[in-house]
Amino acid sequence: MILPSASDPAEDRSLRLPVHGNTMAAEDLKVRLVLAADLDEQMHIDASQVESVGQCVLQLLLAAHAEAERQSLEFEITNPSPAFVERVVGCGLARMLGPETGKDHS
Repeated sequence: MILPSASDPAEDRSLRLPVHGNTMAAEDLKVRLVLAADLDEQMHIDASQVESVGQCVLQLLLAAHAEAERQSLEFEITNPSPAFVERVVGCGLARMLGPETGKDHS
């Protein structure tokens, strides 16, 4: 049996939000968030490439945040793009999704 190496792209569990966080992208994100909660003991989510983020992805991030708190895992959204910040702040979710999203990115 051949297992993927840590450098194998098929084994990449990094948490980078997709450029367009639509419903189709949410399924992959859900799997990666579960793996992070189960295996990585931390959730550091890079939001630097986000151009749009939909409701489904926001719901997953809120659920991941709640799960991280429940398991005492580190949860952080890093490098949020201006589009990500605008959407999160516009939805009133900046406080729940971390202080990084509330910073001024103008």
